[in-house]
Amino acid sequence: MKIAVIGGTGLIGSQVVKNLNTAGHEAVPHSKSTGVDIISGQGLDEAVAGADAVVNLTNSPTFDEASLAFFQTSMDNLLAAAHKGGVGHFVILSIVGTDQVPELDYYRAKALQEKILAAGPIPYSIVRATQFMDFMDAVLSWTADADTVRLPATPIQPIASKDVAAAVAEVAAGAPLNGIRNIAGPEVFPLDELGRITLSHKGDSRTVVTDPTAGMFAVVKGDVLTDKNARLSPTHYADWLS
Repeated sequence: MKIAVIGGTGLIGSQVVKNLNTAGHEAVPHSKSTGVDIISGQGLDEAVAGADAVVNLTNSPTFDEASLAFFQTSMDNLLAAAHKGGVGHFVILSIVGTDQVPELDYYRAKALQEKILAAGPIPYSIVRATQFMDFMDAVLSWTADADTVRLPATPIQPIASKDVAAAVAEVAAGAPLNGIRNIAGPEVFPLDELGRITLSHKGDSRTVVTDPTAGMFAVVKGDVLTDKNARLSPTHYADWLS
């Protein structure tokens, strides 16, 4: 198959391209650095022309209300180009629980992206992943000072980016789901506990303080960011850390 990977030079995209090419497909990465702009539309028609499938792994540059406009415009442009180019399968990567946290602008934006795709003219697949292990350092930095890191006890089911990429590549090379596949890591942790495990492994002496008001995940209610019925990936957090 010929597969156009939009956002194909990023953390997930570069691994998806590698996995697909290793499996014998022709996966081509596209991004701003290759002359493709999903907001202006520059280079889109050429990028998707003749592709059997398009995988959209681009992300909003912000997590605030502006992310809604980003996903609206980018999806409108991508779907128009893919439809014009005769693409038969359109894949996006989303987030487990994205429709359950309307308090977060970014989650509402990802839910909008899903709705646009499902209402569009092309057979589609949505891969929803839990929180990436790779982003834990960023999460710690949001509410940290010299002595402490404040985190809520929000349940998290972290997944390694390599496992996300493997799942996206598998879906992209298959028949359209015309629905959603949830993928998740094999373990659930309270976020504050995950913070303590991470700092301990790094030899970081800061103390994690459980604070139900701290950071982006403070507004999450219950265990909506986890899914016991998802396809579980093989990588455990302790193994990923090591």
